[in-house]
Amino acid sequence: MTDTIEIPGYKAGTWTIDPSHSEVGFSVRHMLISKVRGKFEKFDATFVTGENPLDTQVTATADVASVNTNDKNRDGHLATNDFFDAPTHPELKFVSTGVRQEKGEFKVDGDLTIKGVTKPVTFDFEFGGFGTDAYGNYKAGFEAKTEVDRNDFGVNWNAALETGGVLVGDKVTITLDIQAVLQP
Repeated sequence: MTDTIEIPGYKAGTWTIDPSHSEVGFSVRHMLISKVRGKFEKFDATFVTGENPLDTQVTATADVASVNTNDKNRDGHLATNDFFDAPTHPELKFVSTGVRQEKGEFKVDGDLTIKGVTKPVTFDFEFGGFGTDAYGNYKAGFEAKTEVDRNDFGVNWNAALETGGVLVGDKVTITLDIQAVLQP
């Protein structure tokens, strides 16, 4: 039997992304000395929440061609087969397999597909809260974060540095800052 979790302001229903108040981003080590950050300009998600928050289901996608790292040449390279292979695999996809609470923290488990490879991942999930906007829309805010090894998804291009090491790190942190709208 699953425990029912009580969250102030929580409502069951179908929620969609408010894209003007949301961001899907990532960061990866560059030259082992700093991080490159990027985001996907086009993404979508649907959250179906049950009476119990632990029964929530999530389906999300990001348009690979919309990647933006503030460098058009790098963005173009990311779209090639060296990285995301956008022509063959135009989107990243996440489908949840469960929501759980561990030591008081929420975790969202699911299958992440990048470049046609699907692997299980777990997002650390933090509620920001609920509220009604100036137009009467009921909204939820949250942040979620996970780390993946890009090689697990066949995204393994790299270049050796003369000073030792490699150009691109293996670990990629995926961050979601989301505001969702409860559908009528």
